[in-house]
Amino acid sequence: MRFTPTALGALLLAVSGLTQAAPYVVDAKLNSSSGGTGLSTISLGLGQSFTVSVDAEDLWSAGALPRWSNANGLSGALYATGSDESGQAVGTLIGSNFGLYSQGNLSAAYGSLVGQIGGGDYFVVGTNYAGNAASAGTLKLFYWDSQAGDNTQFITANVNAVPEPESYALLLAGLVAMGFVTSRRNKA
Repeated sequence: MRFTPTALGALLLAVSGLTQAAPYVVDAKLNSSSGGTGLSTISLGLGQSFTVSVDAEDLWSAGALPRWSNANGLSGALYATGSDESGQAVGTLIGSNFGLYSQGNLSAAYGSLVGQIGGGDYFVVGTNYAGNAASAGTLKLFYWDSQAGDNTQFITANVNAVPEPESYALLLAGLVAMGFVTSRRNKA
């Protein structure tokens, strides 16, 4: 089977469209679990594999010092680097352990990146998450906190969904159809 440049381009476009990867900006105030709304990202099918990653140097805040954290939340001492979002001098304590906040089914560190699929249970995403969707629906991302009023900054979450088997079946059917058309064209 020989592909024309146009057919090859269409094939590459189809294959690249199988993965749903995109960056999403999660705002600590607007997307707070208390007083905000979850940021809608991608639609997932039941059992579909997906990943979420956030740079560990990407910070957001729950208010006055020391309340800066990355997506893993306020779980330990964090010191300013001089180039981070806090604007504090190098070595200043900008984050510390504030314990756990409980809402719905989940207890997690304040300032954590948390997900929810459809109306399902909350789960900790943090800086790196890989798993399968426990329910079908849109993945929403939250800043985990008891009060949105003093939250500032945002993090960028890279969300990637692995295509469902039906997508691969559709691609295979398209390849077979392209092969059939190409072979008929070559015979004519």
